[in-house]
Amino acid sequence: MISIDNLAVEFSGSTLFSEVSFVINPTDKIALMGKNGAGKSTMMKIIAGETKPTKGAVRSPEDTVIAYLPQHLLTDDDSTVFEEAAKAYKHIFKMQAEMDALNKELETRTDYESDAYMKIIEKVTELGEKFYAIEEVNYDAEVEKALMGLGFRRDDFTKLTSEFSGGWRMRIELAKILLQKPDLILLDEPTNHLDIESVVWLEDFLLNKAKAVLVISHDKAFIDAITNRTIEVTMGKIYDYKANYSHYLTLREERRAQQIKQYNEQQKVIADIQGFIDRFKGTYSKTNQVNSRERMLEKMTIIEIDEMDTSSIKLRFPPAPRSGDYPVTVLDMSKAYDDHVVFRDANMSISRGERVSFVGRNGEGKSTMIKAIMGEIDFEGKCELGHNAKVGYFAQNQAALMDPDLTVFQTVDMVAEGEIRTQIKNILGRFMFSGDTIDKKVGFLSGGERTRLAMVKLLLEPVNVLILDEPTNHLDIKSKEVLKEALMDFEGTLILVSHDRDFLKGLSKKVFEFKEKRVIEHFETIDEFLVRNRVESLKALG
Repeated sequence: MISIDNLAVEFSGSTLFSEVSFVINPTDKIALMGKNGAGKSTMMKIIAGETKPTKGAVRSPEDTVIAYLPQHLLTDDDSTVFEEAAKAYKHIFKMQAEMDALNKELETRTDYESDAYMKIIEKVTELGEKFYAIEEVNYDAEVEKALMGLGFRRDDFTKLTSEFSGGWRMRIELAKILLQKPDLILLDEPTNHLDIESVVWLEDFLLNKAKAVLVISHDKAFIDAITNRTIEVTMGKIYDYKANYSHYLTLREERRAQQIKQYNEQQKVIADIQGFIDRFKGTYSKTNQVNSRERMLEKMTIIEIDEMDTSSIKLRFPPAPRSGDYPVTVLDMSKAYDDHVVFRDANMSISRGERVSFVGRNGEGKSTMIKAIMGEIDFEGKCELGHNAKVGYFAQNQAALMDPDLTVFQTVDMVAEGEIRTQIKNILGRFMFSGDTIDKKVGFLSGGERTRLAMVKLLLEPVNVLILDEPTNHLDIKSKEVLKEALMDFEGTLILVSHDRDFLKGLSKKVFEFKEKRVIEHFETIDEFLVRNRVESLKALG
């Protein structure tokens, strides 16, 4: 059991949160929720021992193992993928090496009666008790299972970690954490760099093999599937619910309705008291009663209402000219990088107004296909946009293409047309830009902020073909809902690549699966595809 006792964090005189206390039990699966800036990541870092609180402490039994997925990766550039993941067992390997060295020393020594000899025997015995108490495990098989579950192939195992992108190196760190089988796993946005199949595998692992888990995530389907408890950080304090995310939302609304009722009743009492004071102030015979009521007001603790949900703003894509019957056509298309074939003989025909999802493990060619459609890469075969196709394209590097010298407001103002221009500040606020941030230059924004701004910009452009490659990675749940509502109302053609199942739900009627160098067309929704593939995927992933 891990106890969080009276935590408080203060920055430059302002309090992030205070008097926060809760207990993490051995089998708890907890979602840590709250708006951006509420202090979720800070609290997680404190529990991980990465950051010190201003006040309070985190207490746990001496041998408790807490594993945290760090923001800054720790992989060694001189190690292979397999070697790096196997470091999860380094404490066991070190123990075994130490036992072997001590046993060898005992074989060569002859001072059987000496204190030094007896100390070696005691040390070997102590280490042996610990070592043989550990469940016997085929470490190589476990490392292989974890790496393949998280999307690596066997031929990746011998490659150096330096050959992989940040997202893949994050997966290696995640594999190391899962292999340690810690008492508590702390995960901050673990699904951002995972494909759907890997997210399904991670869910299965956390549900069936992990002990306690504390997770921060904007992936609603993921946290609903794995959590049985929700802790909300809001306005400097926490609320603890024995419920998953969806149930928590219902309970939170009930709590807020109760707060509003109590607040209104209190305001009525305050108005009555203040009315008495104003009426009889200066009346000698009422002096004691006036003073008493003034003291009553001073001592009264005003009921606070939780932060308002500002997501009610509704966005609609501006009207765009009608495209031809088939905005995207691919015929016998193949793509290879030197000897590496991404896919061959791919065919797809996407008709006007159709909504499709591209699914498949990372590296199978989803983003490559999108780059081919956009004319960004060479390929064999045919791939073309249809008559009058006006394409809105969101890719991870899209954020880097914005003018760094423009402010956030100017960037959006340049593309907004008509009545929507009067709502620019509200729209930016919904995507977590408010106050002085809207006057910040794009060049000074973080990667996540740039991604959100690129999404706002895209939402305001008149297009009839939308191509979105992992659009939700840096959006909170409310921002994703705003985007999804806009996409549901979008009358053009939609191509989506996303690992976020809740976001995809209801958005596409056809699935193109990228698998084993092929592109396979499925006439089914993403939900139907996942239900059909889940059992097979879990078996295949181990």
